[in-house]
Amino acid sequence: MEKDTLRPRRTQRDANLRIIPLGGLGEVGRNMTIVEYQGKILIIDMGFRMPEEDMPGVDYIIPNISYLKGKERNILGMLITHGHYDHIGAIPYFISQLGNPPIWAANLAKAIILKRQEDFASQPKLRIAPLQDGKKFALGPFVIEPFRQNHNITDNFGLFIQTPVGNIVHTSDFKFDASPVNEPPTDIKALKRIGDRKILFLMSDSTNAEEPNHSLSEQHIFENLDEIFKQAKGRIITATFASLINRVQQIIALSEKYGRHVALEGYSMKTNVEIAKQLGYIKAKSGTILKTKDVLSYPDSRITICGTGAQGEERAVLMRIVNREHQLVKIQRGDTVIFSSSVIPGNERSVQFVKDQLYKQGANVFHYKMMDIHASGHANQDELREMLELMRPKFLMPVHGQVSMLVNHAKLAQGMGMPEKNILVAENGQIITLSKTQAVIEKSVVPANYIMVDGLGVGDVGEVVLRDRQNLAKDGIFVIIAVVDRQTGTVKGSPDIISRGFIYLRESKDLLREVRKKTMATINHAAGSGGPINWIYMRDVVRNQISEFLFVKTQRRPMVLPVIIEV
Repeated sequence: MEKDTLRPRRTQRDANLRIIPLGGLGEVGRNMTIVEYQGKILIIDMGFRMPEEDMPGVDYIIPNISYLKGKERNILGMLITHGHYDHIGAIPYFISQLGNPPIWAANLAKAIILKRQEDFASQPKLRIAPLQDGKKFALGPFVIEPFRQNHNITDNFGLFIQTPVGNIVHTSDFKFDASPVNEPPTDIKALKRIGDRKILFLMSDSTNAEEPNHSLSEQHIFENLDEIFKQAKGRIITATFASLINRVQQIIALSEKYGRHVALEGYSMKTNVEIAKQLGYIKAKSGTILKTKDVLSYPDSRITICGTGAQGEERAVLMRIVNREHQLVKIQRGDTVIFSSSVIPGNERSVQFVKDQLYKQGANVFHYKMMDIHASGHANQDELREMLELMRPKFLMPVHGQVSMLVNHAKLAQGMGMPEKNILVAENGQIITLSKTQAVIEKSVVPANYIMVDGLGVGDVGEVVLRDRQNLAKDGIFVIIAVVDRQTGTVKGSPDIISRGFIYLRESKDLLREVRKKTMATINHAAGSGGPINWIYMRDVVRNQISEFLFVKTQRRPMVLPVIIEV
């Protein structure tokens, strides 16, 4: 970090600024953006996203950092806006490859990053400097000034960045909340002062750009949760995001108000709450938070269980409870279960399954569609308009959202009188060239495709492997094992068949008989007239012939694996 000056260094040549999103555009999550001037690079966030339904076995999707290979010495640092995994989750996978650049993060994000780093062996010791509201610092040609933003996690910062080309602003995820819980309200006057400094380029959160009006205040959510706590006679079980620290604080405060003890369930929930307690972001009276086995010794009317699983995740706490796999907690008639989160697109079926199981087991269920018990951490349309009015940027690039969200954010800006040519709806990997007078999306692109994480493997699950998994999940696998005479090329005995996820062998004897007959005929024909046998050709012919035969008979395409054993 350069401490001798807070003024950006300028060159005689008025060079352009390059802004390159590597994730977060056309998707929700995987946020990562590069800001580059004359080869000097800033990285803003480095997150992951969850896999899509058609990605079996994939744990996370992370950005492609190929563009940064060979440029490690030019990376000035990484700026972390806040501690959600869609903004920090990819750090352990890339930090070594990038030469372990310094990181700037606020207290909570720093603690979560360091805690997660413990799960990765042979990682370098991270260099994390504090990100503080209004405290400027210089990195090469850039001067960074963080400013506090309300979200649904504490220590969330937007970034005002002075560059030789002009001032740019990255809003981070944000909402305008006049009465939040556990943190000060949005400082509108501070935002106006930033806008008065002539913003050339604004990157603004678009996640709720399709939602009208104003987002709900956390105080409104608190009041509705209070009503549920007041009416509940039995145990209260809440499911929310482990990173939603403010919501957890509300649950603890209401439990204390109504004489309940709180058990925390889920590794990420326990970890984040412990970190937040140490930083003073979660406050609880002595004896409020207890181990689950101790809490369950109290009467039902004095028990609150706070866990993960509001998205129907397979191994999360709530799913294990409804499946009766949890060691200590089982749903009983009279329990009140609160889903304090909205449903992430793609998780609808899993969430519905969990809700149905809860109703079957006699629980009273509350979710955000029944009453306002969850507030998004993202700005609705009224707040996006207000941000534009405060910043008054020359150019706008909507970020953080699906294509429909980015486009609707752009239309909203146009409706306020911003020229269409000054709004850039970009895609991951596109290069935005910014000068004092224009912002252009270049024709050239950098790699920004998905990098998939599966267990300890990073990037070894590509399109071919994923397609194989999809085929296996859709139509199963069909293995044919044939013993073939090496000299004559004839099949000895009858081929063995293994079917998984395709047909039940005992009920498909006629089909199997035909497959065996077809396999033997195909091998005999492929062996030819007694010359040298091409075993690779023979396997390929069997695969193709049997695949086509099975499709004709079943209209399904299992993965056919012929095994030819030469004897």
